[in-house]
Amino acid sequence: MRHPILAALLSVAVLVTAGCGFSLRGTTSVPQSLQTLIMEGGDPYGPMSRAVRGQLRQSGVTIVNDNTRKDLPILRLGTEGASQETVSIFQTGTTAEYQIAMTISAQIVIPNEGVYRISAKTFRSFFDNPLTALAKDNEQDMLYQEMREQLAQQLVRKLATVQTTGKDQSDDEAQLEGAVPAQ
Repeated sequence: MRHPILAALLSVAVLVTAGCGFSLRGTTSVPQSLQTLIMEGGDPYGPMSRAVRGQLRQSGVTIVNDNTRKDLPILRLGTEGASQETVSIFQTGTTAEYQIAMTISAQIVIPNEGVYRISAKTFRSFFDNPLTALAKDNEQDMLYQEMREQLAQQLVRKLATVQTTGKDQSDDEAQLEGAVPAQ
């Protein structure tokens, strides 16, 4: 008697989470037209480029390294910016805590459609303990890397908002999705 009730409750829980659009963290639904793209940036082996490349691959996006192809969308990473502001101070007047803000901007160039601009911004607090200088530097490096990962996740999530005409779809499918049919 107990197992059928437990099975029914489990089934209801699965149906509710599936019906509301729940998906596991880290798996972003990128539009079909952006499933294969070219990624460009200032430093292709820099920490931000590696973070974005990792998030794209985790979302099932194929990155092509052939810059001569004109039929694929291009993701152009802009410059990464970081700033620090004092949040609190010690009694001696030295800074006790910083708020670090990091931003990244990007462009998605879709052939025969246009350029879409996306950006991401994240904030973190950092306690500046002058007694632990070496640990402070390591902690700050780890903090910046976490912020880059978070910015990369935000950029990949924002790819889902890019509206394309879907030239590889039929007109009926494009109209169902609310896109402009290919002419």
